[in-house]
Amino acid sequence: MISERIIEAFSLPPERVGREIRSDTQKELTGKELNLLRSEFPGFDSWIKEKTVVDFGCGLGFQTAALANAGAKLVLGLDVNEEYIDYATKHAQECAGNKDKVVFSANYKGEECKYDAVISQNAMEHYSEPSEVLERMKGLIHEDGQLMITFGPPWYAPYGSHMHFFCKLPWVNILFPEKAVMQVRKKYRNDGARRYEEVESGLNKMSLSKFEKLCKNHRLEVVYRNFRCIKGLDFLSHIPILRELFINRVTVILKKCSQGSS
Repeated sequence: MISERIIEAFSLPPERVGREIRSDTQKELTGKELNLLRSEFPGFDSWIKEKTVVDFGCGLGFQTAALANAGAKLVLGLDVNEEYIDYATKHAQECAGNKDKVVFSANYKGEECKYDAVISQNAMEHYSEPSEVLERMKGLIHEDGQLMITFGPPWYAPYGSHMHFFCKLPWVNILFPEKAVMQVRKKYRNDGARRYEEVESGLNKMSLSKFEKLCKNHRLEVVYRNFRCIKGLDFLSHIPILRELFINRVTVILKKCSQGSS
């Protein structure tokens, strides 16, 4: 198939890319866990002091522990992967300066407890039901609380398909049929995925416009935004159509819309 041959021409040799999915094997704090949050949210270190925070999609929990060490009053680490939560409870919690400030859960039902903020990092493009996830995030904050979300690349960015680990051709998901992309991917991953939604961690095709629509539908007001384009071409974020193609990272702070606002 011609599409597959073109994709292969821009791809790394299979022997240079491991076929097995790499697992997160971090064993201790590195001091870099909050680097992205600090770069994306101005004054993050000052803001977090004495705040109650939910680390939504906490993984092995080391960012959760780092948030507590940075001065948060209480941090709840949430993740659907129970093995991650078990590991976090046994190990990451030990990294917190005060273990009582960190709690982990895979099936948290305490929606009556409201937090100052929910933090979501590099996950919004992976949830199979992003609308439900956003509503759950919203339900975890009090009326003056905020959602601090950063993710990328969105779907229409040059490498929004998350296939750049083997293919260096930008916009491969736009230029070629899904079937062709996934057929070539089989040479690099043996997880049996045939669709983007089935790859490691899943891909929900979260474009910028889709995310903005979700926020509006859930009555969430954007109080801060930072859209980063590739190669520092951030002026493109203000141009219709081009913004979808060149914005590489989406960062927002959202609050619940006040009564009567649209």
